[in-house]
Amino acid sequence: MSVLISDEQIEILISESEIKARINHLAKEISDTYKKSDQLVVIGLLRGSFIFIADLVRRLNLPVEVDFITVSSYGNEMESSRQVRIIKDLETSIKNRDVLVVEDIIDTGHTLAQVLQIMQTRKPKSLSVCTLLNKPSRREIEVTVRWTGFDIPDEFVIGYGIDYAQQGRNLPHIGFVHRP
Repeated sequence: MSVLISDEQIEILISESEIKARINHLAKEISDTYKKSDQLVVIGLLRGSFIFIADLVRRLNLPVEVDFITVSSYGNEMESSRQVRIIKDLETSIKNRDVLVVEDIIDTGHTLAQVLQIMQTRKPKSLSVCTLLNKPSRREIEVTVRWTGFDIPDEFVIGYGIDYAQQGRNLPHIGFVHRP
């Protein structure tokens, strides 16, 4: 099945029901891991992770605090510039706290590696990563990811919070873009 966004054809890669089932599984594993934590700080990388983080934290069975950091490495392009700009920083102190960074998609690893370096300077008790999508074939910098929703092929994806030129975030599934 495919849908049309502007002039782009979107082919469904991961259905809404597959996403929901996987998030339920991830939330159980994360809840089990942090069950003895005083309060987990969940940090979402905006903008792409906002739908994933909302669905994930609602299913966590433990106390959580949520904060966001906004970074950009794509702009309106389909290729990363590899130059990460921090647009909005955290408001929460993470010193001596368990921290879970939630990412929408890990591609080359450049963005996440730089964000994790910044987080480490703030001396968290623990620092883990959960990503909805992972493109291992594109990795240029190795990053440790504790929880992965789906490994995907090297395609430009859209939907479920992930955009192409600010379009398609509202799609309930993940699809890949076919140019006309």
